[in-house]
Amino acid sequence: MKHIFLLEDDETLGQGIAMALTEPEISVTCRNNLAKAREAVAGEKFDLLILDVNLPDGSGLDLLRQVRAAGDATPVILLTANDLELDEVTGLEAGADDYITKPFSLAVLRARVNAQLRRSTPKATHIVSMGPFVFHFDLMDFRRDGRLVELSKTEQKLLRVLVENRGHAVPRATLVDRVWTDGAEFVEENALSVTVKRLRSKLEADPSKPEYLKTVYGIGYIWAVKP
Repeated sequence: MKHIFLLEDDETLGQGIAMALTEPEISVTCRNNLAKAREAVAGEKFDLLILDVNLPDGSGLDLLRQVRAAGDATPVILLTANDLELDEVTGLEAGADDYITKPFSLAVLRARVNAQLRRSTPKATHIVSMGPFVFHFDLMDFRRDGRLVELSKTEQKLLRVLVENRGHAVPRATLVDRVWTDGAEFVEENALSVTVKRLRSKLEADPSKPEYLKTVYGIGYIWAVKP
């Protein structure tokens, strides 16, 4: 669930914006003056702030500066009737992530809001934990029984394809195409076999009798799923 905070002194416009942005996975909290906005932002964590610059009791820029001074990196979109370049520069230098001049279409606002929410969403990390292994592919950290195992880039690619397809035999041609994506036609015939051998030597307790990286004769290789 994403939580958006909207500071807009025009209550009719604020209600219209809130309705346009509200979805099953998005909620919008509205305030119409700076004092109320400060209370709301201090008491709750939001995924995006939309701040009107011109307010009866101050400016949305004041709240933006307060948020940034506290080390809060929440994305901020400024709304203003001012279309002077200086106003835009002032807002961006204060730490705003985007700037929309009134009047604006709600479709454009939704697009800008969705863009900021996507940027602020942490990317899922690819971690696989099974048996004695913990493979953190994004950090290139590979461990067996807690011990770090150093893998080459080619070995990492091969391991990732096999693990992502664990329990299923992957044909040799598919592995070559996926691992040597920069020109598989130039890969030597035994390159895959050599890489498999090296990977087994680093991950298997007994490389001559592999438990995990197994050969499927006539097809290719499989990362076996242990019961």
